[in-house]
Amino acid sequence: MEIVCHPLISLPGVRRDRLEFGRRTVFLGQRLRSKDLKHRTLQITDAALSITKEKDVTLERQGDASASGDEKTEWLHFVGIGGNGLSAIAMLALRQGFKVSGSDLVWSSNMSRLKKAGARLHLGHSSSNLRDYDGLVTPSAVIKSSAIPADNEEILQAEASGMPVHSRGAWLGKITNQHNLIAVSGTHGKSTTTAMLAFVLSEMGENPTALVGAHVPQFSGGNILSGCGCHFVLEGDEYDGAFLELSPSVAVVTNIEWEHVDLFEDEMAVLEVFKRFLLRMKPGGQVIACGDSAGVCALLGRRGQSSGIGLQVSNSHLNVQRFYSTNRIATYGISSTNEWYASSVHPNKEGGIDYLLHYMGQPVTSISLQLPGVHNVLNSLAVIAAVTSLMDNKMLVYDTIGKIKTHLKNFVGVSRRFELIGKFNNCCIYDDYAHHPTEVCAVLQTARLMFPTQALWVVFQPHTFSRLAALLKSFVACFNGADYVVVTEVYPAREKNLWDVHGQDLASSVTGQASEYIPRLEDVINKLLFKIFCNRNQGVVIFTLGAGIFLFTITRQYNNFGAEIAC
Repeated sequence: MEIVCHPLISLPGVRRDRLEFGRRTVFLGQRLRSKDLKHRTLQITDAALSITKEKDVTLERQGDASASGDEKTEWLHFVGIGGNGLSAIAMLALRQGFKVSGSDLVWSSNMSRLKKAGARLHLGHSSSNLRDYDGLVTPSAVIKSSAIPADNEEILQAEASGMPVHSRGAWLGKITNQHNLIAVSGTHGKSTTTAMLAFVLSEMGENPTALVGAHVPQFSGGNILSGCGCHFVLEGDEYDGAFLELSPSVAVVTNIEWEHVDLFEDEMAVLEVFKRFLLRMKPGGQVIACGDSAGVCALLGRRGQSSGIGLQVSNSHLNVQRFYSTNRIATYGISSTNEWYASSVHPNKEGGIDYLLHYMGQPVTSISLQLPGVHNVLNSLAVIAAVTSLMDNKMLVYDTIGKIKTHLKNFVGVSRRFELIGKFNNCCIYDDYAHHPTEVCAVLQTARLMFPTQALWVVFQPHTFSRLAALLKSFVACFNGADYVVVTEVYPAREKNLWDVHGQDLASSVTGQASEYIPRLEDVINKLLFKIFCNRNQGVVIFTLGAGIFLFTITRQYNNFGAEIAC
């Protein structure tokens, strides 16, 4: 008998969380309790296979499904579909059987993947985008990106016509509510940690659903997994308070710093939104928090590591006593004061990093990663703590860690995170999404450890005027490990330059190494090609850093000049 996994997603008023085998129904949306992670997955399979050998397996929907009747497909429309967050939700909807359409002002690689997968896409916003799709008159729901203004033509048309309109955060809350939601939050490291956690759970046979805010080479869905297990692994984004619509069973907090300065007035405002997020946890939930982060310690009312950002404990920290009464908190980090911590951290021969894992002060096992950098040690510790928190039988923790260890070693990372683009004239070219001072520092510190004697050149594109204006002094200190720095024009994203700040302000402030301001893409490419040619025997390493499309285009340009794909 063939077993078909349901699409674990629900429209309001529509049940899609069970499989019907004749007269017997197997519910998949609940968290199954068993002695081992593996057994939870097997319990679903065993329940199905123990039923009589009926051949007809049908999805049941409340109110309109029958074994013999045709089932009408829902149509979802996404406004601002090209971004990483909304494109992932749209791809998941396609995988789960929905008809998907969407629009955006600029075409993106995300849209190309969606079109190939069967989505109907529009360049530009128009009310006509909401009419007639394969016999369906109007969408069942409209989901909008955080970047879409309230007066958008499609949003106004949907509201006037009575179509349900949901923000990205609200929609995520709806589709994850019946799952065992594992939400990965934090200022930095969300995408890598989410992808790593989903990969490990998938390899362990848990068959999770997952949404990641970056492309994951090891996911067939690009940035999603469409599973039929009980776990939903999600990147919980604080931007625009998107994660405040979630109710996780497990919440990972990787770190907390001042970021998204256009929305959060100061560090206290960031703390407040994370506090509100944790207070939305389901009773009996588990918090996995980085105890090395000053911001996290401030949130939890603990004394932690000092930080240049300088968050202080205030009214924004949790009522820890009350929170502990209904939830559990486990910490991780490099410091031995954490429950899970790493020691003997050192680079390995494969270009990654190794460490000795400890739990409650006791050594457990050695861990080896393909990914470089101490920040990825922290990401992997978060994964280990999160996966073991899912176990009901704590006696099996060490056996489970052995399995986690194997899968961590096989994880290759996500795109645009210390990504090797190629080699041109003996020059290695890497690309990274880093656009906050802490992220830039982490990348360049890791690069200097990997390439201690080689010249390190950096091309940095500031992302948004507000961030550059607020964090300019912190940015200036980021490039100490580089030998040559190019700063481009600011990638504005959603902003106008109300702060009268420019990339040249940063370039002229960088001291201790050669730096210059080259605003245009074409000029940056020409300058780098010339310098590479002049230094072709020196083994230069170039990093392009930033969240904008501008630098991503630069890195891909090198392949047009015959760049090899391996160093």
